[in-house]
Amino acid sequence: MDLLDQLLLFIISLIANLFSALAGGGAGLLQLPALLFLGLPFGTALATHKVASVFLGLGATARHLKSSVFDWRFSAFILATGLPGVVLGASIILQVNEQLAEGLLGLLTLGLGVYSWFKTQLGQTLAPKNRTVLGYWIGGGVLFLIGGLNGSLTSGTGLFVTLWLVRWFGLDYKSAVAYTLILVGIFWNGSGALTLGILGNIQWSWLPVLILGSLIGGYLGAHFAIVKGNVLIKRAFEVITVLVGLSLITKALM
Repeated sequence: MDLLDQLLLFIISLIANLFSALAGGGAGLLQLPALLFLGLPFGTALATHKVASVFLGLGATARHLKSSVFDWRFSAFILATGLPGVVLGASIILQVNEQLAEGLLGLLTLGLGVYSWFKTQLGQTLAPKNRTVLGYWIGGGVLFLIGGLNGSLTSGTGLFVTLWLVRWFGLDYKSAVAYTLILVGIFWNGSGALTLGILGNIQWSWLPVLILGSLIGGYLGAHFAIVKGNVLIKRAFEVITVLVGLSLITKALM
């Protein structure tokens, strides 16, 4: 890439990761298409984006650990149920119909935003629930399925985790976004990047500018989420989910 392309990619990465850190997912809405537009094949672009997304999680973690309180046993549960799905999804992505999968994912993602919009009080207060054995089994099963989507189709799957933590486990948006950015951003995306890197290729020369945009964007987005609270996060979540959903549907139809 020449200097102009690098600057463009940095700006896109910064904006994408800032809004992703604020809403709890969706960096792939801008960053992945940008990599494709600049000439990377899909598999390489996906793997490269996954690596950069790990640094979104690191940037957000640097801010959230100062202000947020985490249940580390609950965090371990999210990792244990989601990571196997991530590895499975990343292992089979190159063997599925990408267009059909993106179209279905787009419809689901769009539905998330519409659902949250009409549920005006959703995620505004922290009210833990479904912490029984059955609740954990159901919750973990869905996290495994979301992990599969995360490993295979990266655009917006963190948003699924955020809403599931709010809807099923009773977290508020602020807490759910913190868990998503740290656990999905670092560990889920890290596992997906490793799997895709083994099976495919990573464009290492493009990573420095992507990592810089991810770190700064992740930190700034997490800062705004902490300072502004649940109302802004909920609105950001709804806007990002609708945009991601429409983007995936449009791409699938082209």
